[in-house]
Amino acid sequence: MEYLDFELPIKELQDQLEKCQLIGEESDVDVTQTCKKIEKKLLETKKEIYKNLTAWQRVQMSRHPERPYTLDHIKALCGDSFLELHGDRNVKDDKAMIGGLGKIGDQSYMFIGQQKGFNTKTRQYRNFGMSNPEGYRKALRLMKSAEKFGIPVVTLIDTPGAYPGLEAEERGQGEAIARNILEMTRLKVPIITIIIGEGASGGALGIGVGNKVLMLENTWYSVISPESCSSILWRSWEYKEQAAEALKLTSPDMKRLKLIDEIIKEPLGGAHTDRAATFEAVKKAIEANYEALKNLSPKDLVNQRMDKYLEMGVYKG
Repeated sequence: MEYLDFELPIKELQDQLEKCQLIGEESDVDVTQTCKKIEKKLLETKKEIYKNLTAWQRVQMSRHPERPYTLDHIKALCGDSFLELHGDRNVKDDKAMIGGLGKIGDQSYMFIGQQKGFNTKTRQYRNFGMSNPEGYRKALRLMKSAEKFGIPVVTLIDTPGAYPGLEAEERGQGEAIARNILEMTRLKVPIITIIIGEGASGGALGIGVGNKVLMLENTWYSVISPESCSSILWRSWEYKEQAAEALKLTSPDMKRLKLIDEIIKEPLGGAHTDRAATFEAVKKAIEANYEALKNLSPKDLVNQRMDKYLEMGVYKG
């Protein structure tokens, strides 16, 4: 397992525990009590570190290379029932944006989300989770199909932002994201949005308008990344930790500001330390929120969604 810089005390204790267990296995020395003491210290250290995470440390957690991505979640939630759908019927199939039909129990959902890669080759293939305009147009096509057949939509957000390349701008990146935001506000089926990693800028908002918006505990959601904010304000990335604090981008900040509806608790140490528990928590959250929305009429769904966003922020006449 890879450890982040602030997790090094945990790594040291984990190494000590493994050595202690190895001594017990390879010799006649009884190390049971010693191992128990180390285990206790390890648990205490984990609790102490993870209950006091700074905003920047949560950003680091959201980017952990072993953190489950969108397809990991979908496969765990749907098993073999997931059918991926491709293409925007205009330009091409954007590999950074995936979507398709899947079932949780007996209920069908249209799943849509950004997909990152786990090594150099797949990161290039998935364009680092940064969608082009055709990715957002594919997402909208799938949402409209879901609306046609009365299927609820679940979006999983994990992106450092929409792709900022020249060709993306030529093909209408801004218009594609704006169109999605508009169309999602008036979609006549339930929309459940979950930030599972990074939620940056318009890249996240392009599939982020929902009746219910949830965040996994160690994720972030903001108009800009801490590094980019730092480079704009201080002309250097050195102030990214300061920027992260100022942006109020963590899940507790977002909940306190009433910009999201719910925080999904992660296992101690982050989603990557116990994937099964994370997937189960996400599954329960989807089922519970769908249960709360499924009996609303199409008109009520749209009104609830519109009211939710109209209540955000502060207006002074």
